[in-house]
This record gives sequence, structure tokens and C-alpha cells, in this order.
Amino acid sequence: MNDYEKYDAVALAELVRAGDATPAELVDAAIDRAETINPKINAIVTPTYDTAREYAERAPQGPLHGVPFLVKDLNHVAGVPTSMGSRLFQDYVPDHDGHVVIRFKNAGLNIIGKTNTPEVGLAATTESVALGACRNPWSTDHTPGGSSGGAAASVAAGIVPVAHATDGGGSIRIPASCCGLVGLKPSRGRTPLGPDVGEGWGGMSTGNVVSRTVRDSAALLDAVQGPMPGDPYCGPSDSGSFLARLNDHPGALRVAIDCRAFTGHDTHPECLDAVQKVASALAQMGHVIDEQALPLDHEEWGVAVGSVILANVAHTVLARCTSLGVEPTLDYLERNTLRSVEIGQRLSATNYVKSIQRMHQLSREMATFMENWDVILSPTLVCPPVRIGWLDPNDDPDVYGARFGSYWGFTNLYNATGQPAISLPLHRTAEGLPVGVQFAARYGDEATLLQLAAQLEAEVPWPLTAEVE
Repeated sequence: MNDYEKYDAVALAELVRAGDATPAELVDAAIDRAETINPKINAIVTPTYDTAREYAERAPQGPLHGVPFLVKDLNHVAGVPTSMGSRLFQDYVPDHDGHVVIRFKNAGLNIIGKTNTPEVGLAATTESVALGACRNPWSTDHTPGGSSGGAAASVAAGIVPVAHATDGGGSIRIPASCCGLVGLKPSRGRTPLGPDVGEGWGGMSTGNVVSRTVRDSAALLDAVQGPMPGDPYCGPSDSGSFLARLNDHPGALRVAIDCRAFTGHDTHPECLDAVQKVASALAQMGHVIDEQALPLDHEEWGVAVGSVILANVAHTVLARCTSLGVEPTLDYLERNTLRSVEIGQRLSATNYVKSIQRMHQLSREMATFMENWDVILSPTLVCPPVRIGWLDPNDDPDVYGARFGSYWGFTNLYNATGQPAISLPLHRTAEGLPVGVQFAARYGDEATLLQLAAQLEAEVPWPLTAEVE
């Protein structure tokens, strides 16, 4: 397996089925690559290599049998620490798998470890005090994004072909943009979050993967989609295979473009260039393109979304503090997290309900807008990947907040509305840094996003694996 990193997950599974490789050979190749590259990028924070080698001999004969895989360190794998990127959780070891992890295992994936994430998944970069900075394989001075930064870095570096990721405000799409990957955030309720979480961040959070190819994202969505008993949200019914429908032509799509960041900051010229380049390609492919202003009161819904996130962060942190018998202080938490907890504590129950209702109203407004459009095109981020340390969660809150708004400002709308959205690696800066573009579709219409992504993958192919210096 000297060329292991050249294969995506679907191809590796095909090698195993054909008898051209064994799960043991695949896991050894992944571990060898991890041991060489991970010290340079700090993507894997909890290796489970011995367990993975044992599992290779008994993994279920699922559609992705034997394919090496990584789980984000916000989610539970039985017997493996879930640190959540925080000193507060560093000693927590769950005795059970999360529902989505059960489905990954049932698909035959072999978990070789857990990936770096910012504290409680709150930041859009991955550089926590507890786990240290994760580095972008395309340029190790730059961030891989967050909060699924370790997942994205490991995939871009070719350690695994695909890795688990979650997204409550952009945490699949942001690192996909920074690391030159495909990042699909599914519709609300499409994938399970239990048994420990009912609704993540008021229904805004969902899980899937980051991948190097479109077909891997489709195959992994096939493996994990569908509710578990008791889930508070049941995603749209879809008994078919996204992978099987991937190459179906989506028809001439109506594409609305809006490049105005929700935070009010100017969008970087490289991100604007990315959208214009993709828009030209779409027009040549026969799709209908037009600039449109989304029907949003940015300030009102931004306050609502922020309130929901802060209240949920406060609940998570305070519950852990209670179980440990400690107070939330800088001895356990980063400055940005502690400030979020303090604000979240002050929010009233009526404020939370008002915020949830505003999100639901926004969902209806966007659904009405989408009656006239098939997809919305925008940049994924306001600017290209930033340098590590520029968005430090321990920085002065005013500095951090201003910088955050000039970096992040396109993804969280679709967390609030529950619509599926995907980031595609369709542009590079003059320095070679990846820049993603984002497409969003109607609720439940992942199929159109994946079919359009497959078209663009064929027309505007992207580099697959970074060479880590």
C-alpha cells in the first residue's frame, strides 16, 4: 500500500472486496502515515492504533469494510477519552458509543483515533489550550479551520480518506474550505446525535464527514442517515442511496448568488474571485445564474442564533462543573469559552424560546425564497485561511470578536434553517491556500447538492492530498 493516500474510501473498500488488499494492510498503511505526518500537524489527539489493528480482523462486512477512519473528539467512542478540546473534560471516558459511531462501525469503518477540536467545539479554528494547535497540511503556519479542524487536516494529509465531522455553525464547511476538501452539512434530522444529545445547539448541529471526493461524502451519508428511536427531529424520508444517484443529471438549476457576509464585513477578493469563477463554470454547464439578496434581517437572526449557542455552551460547561464540584474559571476554561458561559447564564428561558421561534420563522422565510431557486451560491468563508494565533480564543474578547466577524459569515444561516449546505474546494489563492465555495439547497435536498458537486468535480477538478513539509 505504498500509494494508500491516493485512494478514496470507496476505492479502498473496493480493493478489500476484490481481495487486492486486506483491512489489516489498510490500517497499517494509515497508521504508518499518521506516525510520519501527525507530529507535524497535530490532527490526531488520541490514537487507538492497537485497537484498530485488532478490529481489522473482525470489522463488520459493511459497504466500507476495512477503511481507516477518525472520529472527532466531541463524540463518544466507548472506552476512549472524549476531551472536547477542554481541560474540563480531559478525564472523561464514556462507556458507550454515540449512535453515529455505531453506524460508522456497522458500515465497516475502522476507527484509528480521535481528532483535534477547539474547546467544546466553539471556535472556527482549532488551537485549544488543552490539545494544542492543529495545522493546515497545505501550509502549516495556517489554521485548518474549526471546529472539525483535526478531521480536515488528517484527510487533507492523506492519513485517512474521510473523517467524522460535526457542524453547528459551519464546523464541517469551514475546515473543508481551509483544507481543500468536500464538506457536506446534512439537513436537520438527517443523521442521529444521540444518545447523549437530543438536539445539538437548538437543532442547529448535525454530523457527517469531510472527504476528498464527492462520492465519499455520498457514501458516508448513506451509511449514517436516518433517525434513531426517540430522536427529536426526523429528517426527510429518503430510502434511496445518495451514492447510487450521484451521477444523475440535476437538470438546469436556478442558482442565486449572494456574496455579502452576514457579519457585515467586506468579503475578501480571493473569495469573490472563487464565486465568480464557479458561476462562470455553472453558466457554461447550462445552469441559470443570478445575483439575489437573501431575505434576512441579519442583526435580528444573528442575535437569536447567538443566544441559542451561548445558552447551550453554558449548559454543557456548567453540567460538567457540577459533576466535578468545581466553578467555571480560567483554571479550566479558555477566555472565550468562559465569557460565553457567563453570557449564556444570564439569558432567560423566555429569551431562549424567543430565539428558537425566530429561527423557525427564518426557516419559513428561506423556504419561501427557495421556491424560486434550487441552490444558493456564496463563499464559504469571508477570507482565506488565517494564520494560527490570529484568531486566538484566549485573546481580548473585543479583538477576537472583530476578527471572528471578518473570517466567518456565510455558514451559520443554514444551521439555523436546517437546510443542507456543502463547501467545495474550487479555488486556490496566489499562495496556494484552499478557498471553498458554498452551495445550499432546499431542506432535504442533499441529492441535488451532491449531483451538482459531482458535476463540478468533473469540470473543475481539485488537488486531493497535501504534501506536508
